[in-house]
Amino acid sequence: MTPLLSSFQQVRGAKNNPQAQGKKNKEKEKSKKAKKGPREFKQSDLKDIDQFALCDAMRYIRAFEVGREPTTSKYEIHIRLKTRRDGPVIRNMLRFPHSVQTESRICVVCPTGSRHEKEARAAGAVLVGEQEVFDNVKKGIIEFDRLICHPDSLEALNKAGLGRVLGPRGLMPSAKTGTVVEDVASRVEMLRGGTVYRERDAVIRLPIGQLAFSPEQLRDNLRATIEQIKKDAAGLNDRMNKEIHEVVLSSTNGPGFSLNGEFKSDNSPEPASLSGL
Repeated sequence: MTPLLSSFQQVRGAKNNPQAQGKKNKEKEKSKKAKKGPREFKQSDLKDIDQFALCDAMRYIRAFEVGREPTTSKYEIHIRLKTRRDGPVIRNMLRFPHSVQTESRICVVCPTGSRHEKEARAAGAVLVGEQEVFDNVKKGIIEFDRLICHPDSLEALNKAGLGRVLGPRGLMPSAKTGTVVEDVASRVEMLRGGTVYRERDAVIRLPIGQLAFSPEQLRDNLRATIEQIKKDAAGLNDRMNKEIHEVVLSSTNGPGFSLNGEFKSDNSPEPASLSGL
């Protein structure tokens, strides 16, 4: 018997042997589980990280932003979560005590000629209607930062097939993100001074203040953000435990500084010196 024929018969024999086949299936299942990795996102041990009071982090960040255009740089927050990989994610909209984005361009999809169209335009929406919006998006003309939709126009929006264009940009309206609403005018007003956020890979990132903000203004916005995210986490199903692990403050061009929860330290500069540009 040739070696080739012998090896073929061994393989065929294994296929006909239930015990051998069962062993192979178990090995495959083990390898699949190994590839999946841990069920929870791994977060660093905060004991091994230098942490800073808010005023100290602001002092260093402002030093990194010296000489840059103040209107294009903002304070940003990165909230790291203890959470499972296969659970629901947090996504919501927040209006800060001190507005961060005052010039957001809002587009509204609603029935043309309706009172909703008039109210949305009066509230400051830059583009309102149905077919005009659909045509612009299909042409690649997307001159807005947020898109909200009235329920009466949701079917028309879905039929237009714009999900492939709007989805990757985070612009596709949905009830979960509060962008499919009856009162489009009030939502336009809120979005112009608020921020939409979404959890990605156990981290929520969002701009939290302008560089000219005082430490007190940044603290107020930070508190509002943390309180809202805690509410979001509590609103998930009971089987999903999601909590804040670390809060990191950075800027558009600067590095991140892990916060220790204190407003200032003994060595912090006076808060007044960290205001303005």
